[in-house]
Amino acid sequence: MERELQEMEDGKIGAPSQDSALTGNIEEPEDQQRLETLDEPVSTTILRDLNRIWVKMKHVLVPTSSDQKLRDWDLWGPLFLCLILSISMSWTAKEDQAALEFAIVFVLVWCGAGVVTLNAVLLGGTISFLQSICVLGYCLAPLNIASIICRFFSNKFINVIIVGCAFAWSTKASVGFMAELLPAERKMLGVYPVFLFYLTIGWMVLMQ
Repeated sequence: MERELQEMEDGKIGAPSQDSALTGNIEEPEDQQRLETLDEPVSTTILRDLNRIWVKMKHVLVPTSSDQKLRDWDLWGPLFLCLILSISMSWTAKEDQAALEFAIVFVLVWCGAGVVTLNAVLLGGTISFLQSICVLGYCLAPLNIASIICRFFSNKFINVIIVGCAFAWSTKASVGFMAELLPAERKMLGVYPVFLFYLTIGWMVLMQ
């Protein structure tokens, strides 16, 4: 007892030893290390989104072995391309039919993409609904280009070649992505509607 009292007087009991000292690093949470986007200027946000759209569109126009960019889906690009296609196809329509033609093209693109996507999901494809819509929308880029180019040529033969190349380009870019996400025994059932989807749009571009 006397020994304990003596140790207390000397400050040995209750004093933290050097060996038991707490050590370590306090790291900043990962969420705080991410780029803060809520406080950035609107122009910065728009430029970043436009850059993402361009990267995905370039991936469609110049297909590569990697489809990672298309897996990161968004709907701004497909909406932008659909609007351009609708405007270009209704540009030369009669004044009282321009709005109707614009609406038909717009609705046909989105409803057609929805039906193709639903078919892929029902066949057991490992793809989300919005991801498929994104891929089908971005793959409209070649047909958009064909629709604009055909405005400058009145020769049907040249237009057929241009639209045919754009149709093959769009189909190849989308089928390559969709086929990988479908069961092997059902790939043809999932790819065939994609073929019809772009064939219908290509025919409309040719007949504009």
